[in-house]
Amino acid sequence: MSKQNEKINVSLNLNVRNLGTSATLAINERSNQLIREGKKVVKFGLGQSPFPVPPQVVESLQKNAFQKDYLPVRGLYQLRETIARFNRKAHGLQCTAEDVIIGPGSKELIFLLQMVYYGDLVIPTPSWVSYSPQAQIIGRPVTWVPTFEEDNWMLTPEKLDIICRADPGRPRIVILNYPNNPTGATYTLPRLKEIAAVARRHKVILISDEIYGLLHHKGQHVSISRFYPEGTIISSGLSKWCGAGGWRLGTFTFPPELRELLDAMAAVASETYTATSAPIQYAAITAFEGSPEIDEYLRLSRKILHAIALAMVKRLRRTFVRVPDPEGGFYLFPNFEFYKQKLIEHDIYTSVELCSRLLADTGVAMLSGRDFGRQPEELTVRMAYVDFDGTKALAEAGKLNGTKEITETFLKKYCPNMINGTNLICDWLKNL
Repeated sequence: MSKQNEKINVSLNLNVRNLGTSATLAINERSNQLIREGKKVVKFGLGQSPFPVPPQVVESLQKNAFQKDYLPVRGLYQLRETIARFNRKAHGLQCTAEDVIIGPGSKELIFLLQMVYYGDLVIPTPSWVSYSPQAQIIGRPVTWVPTFEEDNWMLTPEKLDIICRADPGRPRIVILNYPNNPTGATYTLPRLKEIAAVARRHKVILISDEIYGLLHHKGQHVSISRFYPEGTIISSGLSKWCGAGGWRLGTFTFPPELRELLDAMAAVASETYTATSAPIQYAAITAFEGSPEIDEYLRLSRKILHAIALAMVKRLRRTFVRVPDPEGGFYLFPNFEFYKQKLIEHDIYTSVELCSRLLADTGVAMLSGRDFGRQPEELTVRMAYVDFDGTKALAEAGKLNGTKEITETFLKKYCPNMINGTNLICDWLKNL
């Protein structure tokens, strides 16, 4: 055999050997492939903002396209100061630019934190699809915390306390994501205070993943850092509220008590991604400074998303599908348990099989509850209600009287896939 034909021996790290493409990216690739094949697909899979980046933020990026120098590893000072000022105003935190680090997406920052902190990762389920795989890559233990439908699928302080009391003093990072992906639910003020008290008692570190915070449908997001400032790291970025997922800019805001972790993350960042894109960081200053125009952009975004969610929930509940009340972001987490026996009769036993059959029969693409840490036999799925022309919807919503509600007629005209896709699901269920 010639050397050219010899097979190269590739030995994969055990931690990554069984990893596949992230579920959210995989369903998007599958949906796009079906569309290229000429099939009609309603994309409830990938959670990408449908709205354009605000024009003044785009203009700022254009003006700074010439910025070519490597920026500081921790991020552009002016941007870090802007984010600190935002957190002081929004959450009452006493933070400065020295408490902030910028990265190429909050996803990367969460990964780096797990890398530099030696401890367990505690994740309530259902949870975003990448928290656990990141821990697996690094080799960190994961403690899954089951949540329940009657609690809106949210972590309870009692459950967190039981886990921490089982091994007192064990180093732990607990991830809270709210408004939540995949459920669209959020925490009440009393619940945040109770969880903060448990976290303080057991000295756990909280990652408060607030990437959807500015998309709370009523604009009333409250950070748990208000109640546990010394142990909370706020994770945010541009991807969801600013429609800039592809720009890849994330932020972490640390309390001074955890400066050692920030320093360690910066050291690792200096040896890996070096710095976040310079033009993007300059443009992000404009985004986080805010303006009346950005305030209006957010008001209209929330209004549209809430109207879509309510219309979808109304249809699903009429068909005996259970769904938590939508409170923020752009996700629903319906439970098809009512149809379990009929689904079994059609050889559908798991949420994965349910999603596969719905895609084949109706062209509606969704993600299974299993992708978010739930048991396969639980018939839950995630629906991302973002498959519409956000630019057009924003423009038309802006023409409405400020107090006028968005109607079904508006949704059918400017967000038709969201209504039609839900109807396809409901009709399919009725015909089982």
